Amino acid sequence: MMNYADQAVFVEGLRKRYPGAEALRGINLQLERGQIWGLLGPNGSGKSTFLKCLVGLAQPDGGLIKIYNQEPGRQARKLIAFMPELDHLYRWMTVQGTLDFTAGFYQDWQAGRAEELLDFMRLKGEQKVGALSRGMRARLKLILALARKAPLILLDEPFSGIDPSSRERIVEGIIRQFKSEEQTMIISTHAVGSTEQLFDGVIFLDQGEVYLQGNAEDLRTEHGQSINDIFKEVFV
Repeated sequence: MMNYADQAVFVEGLRKRYPGAEALRGINLQLERGQIWGLLGPNGSGKSTFLKCLVGLAQPDGGLIKIYNQEPGRQARKLIAFMPELDHLYRWMTVQGTLDFTAGFYQDWQAGRAEELLDFMRLKGEQKVGALSRGMRARLKLILALARKAPLILLDEPFSGIDPSSRERIVEGIIRQFKSEEQTMIISTHAVGSTEQLFDGVIFLDQGEVYLQGNAEDLRTEHGQSINDIFKEVFV
């Protein structure tokens, strides 16, 4: 019998349909613990749907999902820190108020790490969320995910539409805060060039199917080019 606990994420035959479209077409994946995975593909490839299925925000139409040996649901959600692509922040709150509000929902919230990230991301607690730029709000959303001691961190398009300085700050923040001995991370993105340094492994999704998957360094050696160049060759 398969020991799903050997993987952070085990997915077999995952399917998800929406009216008029099949978003996921039988995804099979086994992601080892302690690594950062890039979930790469153009808009509409199924990346966000895949992450929502892992979190339990979307109900699959078929297949099996195990998160650290747990099926999606209340117990599995305790293991996941999820940063959605949509801006879910309350604009009338302050930055510190947002942190305090979020902390109340999670027993694994680490106030010290949140304060450290706040300083690193160059945000001030008294700032109103509504006055922050898009890049600054993206930094705040990342803090909300990284301040938890969750075994699995899911970041959905954390670099979408933000300025280069914020993108660099977010990449560096992930590098500084990721605890490989305790955590696994999946980053959904189509901004591959500035982020591939993060990835231990990559998954290319195309129209709801896994087009390519593997260790990032092995793929660079096999193809003789960067992950970004492979991405361009496949999707551009």
